[in-house]
Amino acid sequence: MYALLLAIIYIAFISLGLPDALLGAGWPAMHGELDVPVAFAGIVSMIIAAGTIVSSLASERLTRRLGASVVTAVSVGMTAVALLGFSFSSAFWMLCLWAIPYGLGAGAVDAALNNYVALHYAARHMNWLHSFWGVGASISPFIMGTALSMGAGWSSAYLTVGIIQVALVIALVVAIPLWGKVDRARPVPVDENGEAEERPGGHVPLATALRIPGVVLILATFFAYCALESTAMLWASTYLVSARGVDTATAATFAAMYLLGVTGGRFLAGFVADRIGDRQLIRGGFTLVGIGALLLLLPLPTPVLALAGLVIAGLGSAPIYPAIIHSTPANFGKNNSQAIIGIQMAAAYLGTTLMPPAFGAVAGWVGLWLFPVALLLFAGLGLAMSERMNRLIPAWSDAPVRC
Repeated sequence: MYALLLAIIYIAFISLGLPDALLGAGWPAMHGELDVPVAFAGIVSMIIAAGTIVSSLASERLTRRLGASVVTAVSVGMTAVALLGFSFSSAFWMLCLWAIPYGLGAGAVDAALNNYVALHYAARHMNWLHSFWGVGASISPFIMGTALSMGAGWSSAYLTVGIIQVALVIALVVAIPLWGKVDRARPVPVDENGEAEERPGGHVPLATALRIPGVVLILATFFAYCALESTAMLWASTYLVSARGVDTATAATFAAMYLLGVTGGRFLAGFVADRIGDRQLIRGGFTLVGIGALLLLLPLPTPVLALAGLVIAGLGSAPIYPAIIHSTPANFGKNNSQAIIGIQMAAAYLGTTLMPPAFGAVAGWVGLWLFPVALLLFAGLGLAMSERMNRLIPAWSDAPVRC
């Protein structure tokens, strides 16, 4: 039962990544067909981001009331409907309309699944699951590219991914009873005195969660990491071409290598995560990103070290997100973890949404040479905040179940 449920969760993480790169991959064709400016992609992404923030903050209450299984099935169902809606959209306002259920579904399922895995599975699975998210995010551009090259149009790519999501929804609905069976079959956790731990209590209000020592620090850490990741994904290729003189084809390849480094790094981190521990993974990850950023910054006549630095930054980024999520129950208590992970997701989406365009605005004024400096600043902020939190919470007395 445990293995079957874990397999379903792995598939669900692929589904989380599948739609994420579709808009960026298809927008060069979409904006022309819809007769809107290129910049209008930002409107759609902002609507999606707003929905994810709202549903992330509401996820704790929803999950306590409905359970992780139902929230996951309903949320993936909402994204499936939204993707099918995208495929039938013939005007820009229709994309904006369907972006609402897209964002609301994505935020809730992200928070619910991450908390469930943090509570019930070992650190290696958290890393491997987020690696599977990268698999989904890497597949969708190929689906879009194939659809466009065959002349089927961008809408057929959305239709394909929507149908895949519908199939997953069916599997998740069928599997809902399995979640209950697995939870009932789990041994009752005991405290350090050998007595059964109390079941999680009621709803944890936002204001209460924010007052828990260390929560604001981990939110700043998460914001910094997601700002770093999204800025690297959006601006790496442009930096290599404009500031380092790399040809566009090579720059595009190595920009993709950053995401592949994140995906592959999470897979590799899974083999050592349980031995190293979440805190060491976060510390080492930010440090490795800093090394990669320094290599990008070196003013050498050859771009080889800069290209290597981008790959190293991707590998360093890999374990940070999963480790922050997985350590949440241990740092702040199992009863608080769902609420805090929901807030973490909101902080993540804020960093992802706000910082890449903010960097673009500053770089347009100062210059794109600022790109590795921005990565260094984000990595330094994330490392400083996480280390300060570690000093506040020195003991991990509420360790999650190791499955």
